[in-house]
Amino acid sequence: MAIDQSLLQASLMTPAGAPSLRLYRWSRPTLSLGHHQRALPPHWLELAANGTIDLVRRPSGGRAVLHGGDITYALVWPAPPPQRSRAYGLACGWLCRAFAELGHPLHFGRRAPSRERASCFATSTAADLVHRDGAKRIGSAQLWSRGTLLQHGSIQIAPAGDLWRILFGEDPPQLVPLPLVGSELEAHLRRCAERHLDLGWAERGQGGCRPNHWIEQPLQPCEWEAVRSGLDRYRLPAETSVPLRP
Repeated sequence: MAIDQSLLQASLMTPAGAPSLRLYRWSRPTLSLGHHQRALPPHWLELAANGTIDLVRRPSGGRAVLHGGDITYALVWPAPPPQRSRAYGLACGWLCRAFAELGHPLHFGRRAPSRERASCFATSTAADLVHRDGAKRIGSAQLWSRGTLLQHGSIQIAPAGDLWRILFGEDPPQLVPLPLVGSELEAHLRRCAERHLDLGWAERGQGGCRPNHWIEQPLQPCEWEAVRSGLDRYRLPAETSVPLRP
């Protein structure tokens, strides 16, 4: 989370803005909470206290996401269209192409957002991507800062069923297996992002998808220092959380 926030800040400090896309996995089962999600069920705190899960807070909004059986993406986009639904559509287009090429097309959800559901994957809104049978594959959330967008998304691959049921009291989405797994799936997602993530360049007459525009660029030492200085903003010790009581 601190890395993603650092990428956003770096873009804000660049005169023309600096778009970036990051794909990553989680080393431990981790529950990420939306920026405004404050009241937590007591058993979440117990699971964090006994080391079953880690708790972190996202800079973006939305509801809780269980990470570990997913691939997470973070997109920083300078000067997106101000309409959030339009921004979601453009920001997720490469994912729709990626899953269509795998033979499992996705479309946007149609339900209204709900603050009554603790889990991001308990409902499918216009920010989310679902299969034809309604199973939600990808949940996304946004943070807007001075005209620049940070969009987070969780691409569920193999949700941890038992832990999911303990946390949320319901089954995880029943997802069809994909023909690619592991590093092959990640490479496929990267290729699709490079080919199809145009962030509206085509609409502005700047050469369509601009193949090979995206390049891999490691963080510099000064950027790592910014990340380290922001870690405490996103760590969420169980004892400092606010429990949700009946």
